[in-house]
Amino acid sequence: MRTSPLGGVPVVLPPAGTMRTGQLSLCLDVDATPPAGGGPSGEERLTRPLPDVVHIRGWLTATDQRALVEHFRRWALPPAGLRHPRVPTGHVMSVQSVCLGRHWRPYAYSYTADDTDGAPVKPLPGHLIERSRRAVDDTGVPTPDGRYEPDAAIVNFYGPAAHLGLHQDGEEPSDAPVVTLSLGDTCIFRLAGVDRRTRPFTDIELRSGDLLVFGGFNRRIYHGVPKVFDGTAPSWLDLPPGRLSITVRETGLP
Repeated sequence: MRTSPLGGVPVVLPPAGTMRTGQLSLCLDVDATPPAGGGPSGEERLTRPLPDVVHIRGWLTATDQRALVEHFRRWALPPAGLRHPRVPTGHVMSVQSVCLGRHWRPYAYSYTADDTDGAPVKPLPGHLIERSRRAVDDTGVPTPDGRYEPDAAIVNFYGPAAHLGLHQDGEEPSDAPVVTLSLGDTCIFRLAGVDRRTRPFTDIELRSGDLLVFGGFNRRIYHGVPKVFDGTAPSWLDLPPGRLSITVRETGLP
């Protein structure tokens, strides 16, 4: 698949402790104390909306979520930092993205941030590898040869009015599951079909701390995020207005 000859648009973060209108701030309130635990109560936690698609509510504890926001703040810094990706037509995506392990540039992978500063991509942290393996174990979504060897993560921040159109993860030869961790504002995660991006849709409400894993029959299902509900993030998370998505995958690339 081709990529855009134009680069992505880097996002410059304001200094810690500031919040400016229209800018992404990743400041943390170190004095705020999140509530214990993080899972929902009085409702079904694990659901299977489609074959080989599993949703677990409150899979991440509040402490887990706070830690991931702190990690994101460091990942977002240059070199190979946060940027708005640009699709081959030249359109700048509304989401802000930083990559780990391998750099994703619509629609190709590399080991350097070729659409911004060309720096080597930050490594995929061991704690994300282990967390994603546990996610696959907890959901029971099948893996090739019973092993899960993730090598890349795409970390997207959805600021106000950001969305992600229906698309298929077709750049990756691997049939291993995709693991998505959701933090911040609640969103609608939309699934279509493996051979269509039209109705009927299956819509899943992802809240802060939720886990979604899809693989097997639906590994290459068309999916997207048409809507993020402003102001729905937990107050203790200290994430700027919007949603943070951490998507871990095994690409199968050399």
